[in-house]
Amino acid sequence: MAKRVPLEILDLPDQRYTCHGCGDCCRDFSVQLRDEDLERLESQGWAQERGEPVTVEFRGRRYLRQRPDGGCLFLQDDGLCEIHARHGFHEKPVACRLFPFNLAPDSGGTRAGLNFACQSVRANRGSTLESHRDDLRRALREVPESIAVAPPLLAGDLRAEPAEVNALTAGIDRWLGRDEVPLTIRLDGFAWLAQGIGAASFSEVRGERITELVGLLVSALPDELLHLPVDPPGRGQRKQLRQAVFARIEDPRFTDDESRPTLGAKLDQWRRSRRFARGRGSIPGLARGWAIPDDFESVEAMPKVPGNEAVADLVVRWLRSTIRGGRAWGSGYYGWSIADGVQALALNLACVGWLSRAHAAGVGEAVVTFDSVGEALGRIDRASGRAVWLGSMGERLRLRYLATDDGLRRLVRSNW
Repeated sequence: MAKRVPLEILDLPDQRYTCHGCGDCCRDFSVQLRDEDLERLESQGWAQERGEPVTVEFRGRRYLRQRPDGGCLFLQDDGLCEIHARHGFHEKPVACRLFPFNLAPDSGGTRAGLNFACQSVRANRGSTLESHRDDLRRALREVPESIAVAPPLLAGDLRAEPAEVNALTAGIDRWLGRDEVPLTIRLDGFAWLAQGIGAASFSEVRGERITELVGLLVSALPDELLHLPVDPPGRGQRKQLRQAVFARIEDPRFTDDESRPTLGAKLDQWRRSRRFARGRGSIPGLARGWAIPDDFESVEAMPKVPGNEAVADLVVRWLRSTIRGGRAWGSGYYGWSIADGVQALALNLACVGWLSRAHAAGVGEAVVTFDSVGEALGRIDRASGRAVWLGSMGERLRLRYLATDDGLRRLVRSNW
């Protein structure tokens, strides 16, 4: 019989969360359903009452149906869930009950991290994370992901030991938590660490030697960065960043019971993707409700994201939460190795920076504001670990290209 492992709720000092009913998680979020969810919806009689299906099929899986505007079919005008209002919290699909928590099991425990697509998580509002333990435990009984799985891969096909995972996590977290270091330097250092971990020969560095390696890398910061200046990103690197942003803001809407998008939808997606790749002229829509910048040139003209205290608190909380909550690799990120996952997080960081500048340009700001960073971070994090195409070979090839010639550092430095 499969072994269930202990629930480990993210232990991040001062991080809080309580739902404040904004309804954002019920808009433009694809909710995949389990068999138990489908049975529950059937017994509640929604399809008979409405005279139409309330779920759709996409690539062999069932999802809650969405309205044409991207909102869930059960989202009420007051921003609350109709299933919740009529039947109670525990009768909603399990994915809805778990959000904004994400589950990442390994051999040592199921880590419950946080998704920063949630406004309350970003604003750090509400009760302690530990206060949600009972609700999480109840939901976990229905979730196969709470079954023990092997530790994540270290790199390639090398399986990490729990102590090695802890050493890498602690080392990166220690660097990010150095509040006396300016945000720009901390983010540059994180990208440098990601590149270093990605390039390490772990077949020769195992066990305590990993602890030594991480210790050496972290202790070299920030002084090492002074001796390793980077040039602005090249044309190919900037193109890959724009395409990475497009991949993260693209989200299918499940309004019809179709397993394949129409030819017209495919052509429209291809045209928008090509415009992002070209990086000139007008910008196709970025996200629901967002003002669109005049053109790509206006985004490039926007100053870098500032490193003020509020922005630093938000971005560092997100990075530390993603790493410590198990969302950067392994079961929390498409089964990727630690080496690949930490580089993907560095790319996500660059994407947040670019999208923050795009949002600020769209609303007519002269500089990037905290609100623009929050909107961009929420948009990028909602796709991370959920959008299936971000776990594809194409995304791996993008990272391999950007991991060379200081690509990740150059992209992070050009936006932060």
